[in-house]
Amino acid sequence: MIGVEVFSGAGGMSAGAEMAGINIKLGIDIDFFACETFKLNHPNAIAINSDIKEVESINIKKNEASILFGGPPCQGYSRSNTKTRNKENEKNWLFQDYIRLLKTWNPDWFIIENVAGLKEASKGFFFNKIIEELKKTSYTISWAILNAKDFGVPQNRERLFIVGSLHGIEFSFPEPTNKIVTVKEALEDLPSLKNGDLIPIADYKSKSKSSYSKLLRKGSKMSLNNNVTRNIDTVIQRYKHIPEGGNWKDIPDELMRTTYKDHSRCHTGIYHRLNPNTPAVVIGNYRKNMLIHPWEDRGLSVREAARLQSFPDNFEFKGLLGSQQQQVGNAVPPLLAKALFEKILEYNI
Repeated sequence: MIGVEVFSGAGGMSAGAEMAGINIKLGIDIDFFACETFKLNHPNAIAINSDIKEVESINIKKNEASILFGGPPCQGYSRSNTKTRNKENEKNWLFQDYIRLLKTWNPDWFIIENVAGLKEASKGFFFNKIIEELKKTSYTISWAILNAKDFGVPQNRERLFIVGSLHGIEFSFPEPTNKIVTVKEALEDLPSLKNGDLIPIADYKSKSKSSYSKLLRKGSKMSLNNNVTRNIDTVIQRYKHIPEGGNWKDIPDELMRTTYKDHSRCHTGIYHRLNPNTPAVVIGNYRKNMLIHPWEDRGLSVREAARLQSFPDNFEFKGLLGSQQQQVGNAVPPLLAKALFEKILEYNI
């Protein structure tokens, strides 16, 4: 099967598709550094750095079974975003360009991926609109909300998937694996780092200590993208007060008042130290949320966040630190995507 990813970002879904055995031919995204990352990690595919509105059609020959997949920008649908979850936000309408390209290419399958909050945004308006538009096509539509932690990803992250078959197949979504992976299993062999470290390549701290780290280290001799945001001293002092699984509520008031006028209104996800014995919270904008390493007083490195997203260790991120962090946080966990693609391949069309 050949695959094309639109709104590809760094190519998390494509990484999962390749794990499942799909031949990725093309990725399209408006972000330059995300495209550079996609190009580096999918060398046999074409990477187009363009606004989706400027792409007239997908010019990939379909000599084999084919699938189009991708997630229109999701910030406008996120439950944590109260400012742009509305019909006036132009980005919330980019699903129309996905459907436009779907109609021009007519692949055997498609996947639309988004945050679970898409179901609720504007009282379900956008979700219902997408389903309504898809029902006007020749595809048989199925949808479900899957949690990454149920598919071997050390992260509690829900995503909504809409799957369509051109051949009248009512798609049955994959069942959970029931193998929960913890933060400790994901991170314990990675290098010890300090606040502000920017280390492109480093030795692993130890041999693999879990089947999960062994899986992601396959073919890698060194740890890439060991890059950590440099926080000011006040932030580091706050970190020191937070226990495993704790958050800003564990920080003394006098340390919070220096920045926050009314810190009692802080979001519960701010200054969260990861609990090593459970899957992680959502690895979204982890720099802005001040997510804290489970046992070191610093933020997460790009590689640590990538591990919690289930990217293989040989998957390298390009661009400035902020861009690398955003690429990781925006991605679909590859192992979650892999489970979905493997299920599609079972149908043998």
